[in-house]
Amino acid sequence: MVSSSDLMLTLHQKALDLLQEDANKIEKLIQIQMENLATRKCPLYEEVLDTQMYGLSREVDFAIRAGLISELAGKEILSKLERNLAQLYDLLNQKGQL
Repeated sequence: MVSSSDLMLTLHQKALDLLQEDANKIEKLIQIQMENLATRKCPLYEEVLDTQMYGLSREVDFAIRAGLISELAGKEILSKLERNLAQLYDLLNQKGQL
């Protein structure tokens, strides 16, 4: 029989794994755009990234409120992506100024 602490540990790890999978998908979108700085601004691409980030932030919020992950773990996942997204937008802005 599985103890409640083992079950919580399993749920905690599963939640982190699922959130990280979604974060990795967004990370790939950011990397693709960084590699293909063909256009200064692509509103559709920016909208997709923003929508994906919003969705992930809601997933993280739910996982925190449900006690599946710590607030710190959730903030780490989001802040890494936010830094990468800011870097992408900085690069796009620099390219637009050339």
